[in-house]
Amino acid sequence: MSADLLSERPLFGGAISTAFPIRFQDVSNIRQVPDHQEVFVDPARDESLIFELLDYKHEVGDDGSAIWFLRDLASEQDGEGFTLLEQSKVVEAPGLCYRNIPAVVTTAVGQMAVSKGRQGREAQNIIKFYLANIRLKEVGTDVLVTAYEPILINPLSESASTVGAGLAIPAIQSGFMPMFEVFKLAVTSFKVNDWGLFGPTV
Repeated sequence: MSADLLSERPLFGGAISTAFPIRFQDVSNIRQVPDHQEVFVDPARDESLIFELLDYKHEVGDDGSAIWFLRDLASEQDGEGFTLLEQSKVVEAPGLCYRNIPAVVTTAVGQMAVSKGRQGREAQNIIKFYLANIRLKEVGTDVLVTAYEPILINPLSESASTVGAGLAIPAIQSGFMPMFEVFKLAVTSFKVNDWGLFGPTV
C-alpha cells in the first residue's frame, strides 16, 4: 500500500484543481516559470508534474496531439534518443464540459536522455515522461499535463547528490505511488472551477 497522502491541489489561483500526492511541492515561484505553467516537484525522487495552458493548435489533429506535443517537448529540451513507448486513443472527458461539449484527451509516454538546467550532455539522465493533452476546444486551449520520472541518474548530474547515481529506485519499493499512477490521477481528477480563466470571451 502506498504511503502517499493525496490532496486536491488548486492550480492557476484555484481556477483549476486536480489531485496528486502532497510530497510534490509547488516550485513555480522559485523557478520563475511562465504564468501559463505550474510546476510541482518531489526533490527526494527527482520526479515532477507540470501543468501548462497553451493556445489551441488547430493544425494538430486530436488523434496525434499527445505525440505531437511529446515530440515537441523532446526537441525543446534537446533530448537525445527519444523513443515513443505508448500512446492512447482519443477519449472524451464527460466531466470536463463547456457549454455541454466535453473535452477530449489523448496521452503518450516516451523516454529520452536529457541534462538538467545548464549541465552538458555528459551529465544526461535517462527519463521517462508521460504527457496528456486535454483539448478544451470551446475556449481555444490545449492543456498539457506532463510527468517526469528518472530511470537512470548520471553520476555527473546535479540530481545524483540528492537521489543518488545509477538506476532510480522504483517508487513502489520506497512505499510511494508509482509515477504513472500519479500522472493518471492528476489527469482523471482535473477539473475547471472557473472558465473565466480562459479569457473574456468565455
